[in-house]
Amino acid sequence: MTARSTTTPPQPGQPPYSPLMFLAALGAGGLIVTFFMMLMFWVPHPDQPVPVFEDIMTAFSSGGLAMQATISIALAGIAFFAATLVRLLVWNVQRLRQFARTEGYQTLMASNAGSQIMAMPLAFAMAVNAGFILGLVFVPNLWSVVEYLFPLAMIAFAIIGYYAFKLFARFASKALGGGLDCTKNNSLAQMLPAFAFAMIGVGLAAPAAMSTNAITVAFSLGLSTLFILASIVQGLIALSLGVRSMMENGLAADGAPTLMIGVPILTVLGIAFLRQNHGLHVHFDLPTSAGSTFMMLTTFFAAQILLLAAGWGALKKTNYLARFVSGPESSPGSLALLCPVVAFSVMGHFLINKGLVATGLIAEFGVAYWSVTAIPLAFQVLAIWLFFKLLAKLMRQAPAAPLNTAATA
Repeated sequence: MTARSTTTPPQPGQPPYSPLMFLAALGAGGLIVTFFMMLMFWVPHPDQPVPVFEDIMTAFSSGGLAMQATISIALAGIAFFAATLVRLLVWNVQRLRQFARTEGYQTLMASNAGSQIMAMPLAFAMAVNAGFILGLVFVPNLWSVVEYLFPLAMIAFAIIGYYAFKLFARFASKALGGGLDCTKNNSLAQMLPAFAFAMIGVGLAAPAAMSTNAITVAFSLGLSTLFILASIVQGLIALSLGVRSMMENGLAADGAPTLMIGVPILTVLGIAFLRQNHGLHVHFDLPTSAGSTFMMLTTFFAAQILLLAAGWGALKKTNYLARFVSGPESSPGSLALLCPVVAFSVMGHFLINKGLVATGLIAEFGVAYWSVTAIPLAFQVLAIWLFFKLLAKLMRQAPAAPLNTAATA
């Protein structure tokens, strides 16, 4: 017997709403970061660790055509994807509130897929990070009051973090009660909470790298370490469970992109460690060096290459791109493809500038510099194309109202 649906059903071929649609907002936030990298490493900012409005305007007025074009592209990209991020967050919140009133939501939360809800705090943590970038590049004299903003930012991340822990605890309690079907856990989808914790952690680590107040730095170090550890522990547990299930049951065809979820996690953790190390060096006399930073970034970058290679093999084996990207099939999980592409671009900028340039291996803005910088720029272009491709496809097929999944007996 089938229960009658009380909501407008989607048209044929349209999937019900999924919390994974928050990954679209996450992707927009990640693209903001890729454009900010152009300002971070190409615009001089001698008075603070990040470029601010005044630095950007000075570089624009005194620079040549190439610098002016670069700044214009970066600012336009940041502004556009910030507006897109807000729009997608509002859209997702509205759809999730509707979906939460359906039987389909209860079914989702009681299944392995219940961890998908962690995409929401992940996207909101990215939104706070993106908001800080917007303030840096568009608000004059922001740096004069930034010490007052750091505690507010940490409070915002702490609230998101508390909510993330609450959502994860609800899911974990069901899993520990036997609610996790290991035969259907044949992907690395359960590492999404680790990604969310890492994103919160990197936001909390920002004051450690930028504040001149030792107390603020200490709070930043302590809170960020809590979420970094949560990310590492949960990620390792999910990794072991997922690999075991994949070995026994084979990889889920629609879970191929999850094999690359470690790429964005490593980028976020790498930036968090850079921020923490800077704060420890400046305020607590912990020695650091360009060589140690280069080695850490190189290790993370090498691990990302291995994960990308494994993920690419899985995508080819399951014919994922032909089915879910260019083909007729649709899955909100395809948005997970954005994360490793964006993350690899961002990590590439850090490795080049904080590793190769800082150690003197290549000269800044020389031929070798632009040759290797072409790699993260190419991944940025790929990410932008993939973002519009997937978003257009999923939004076109999104139902007018979330599906009230019928109960069957």
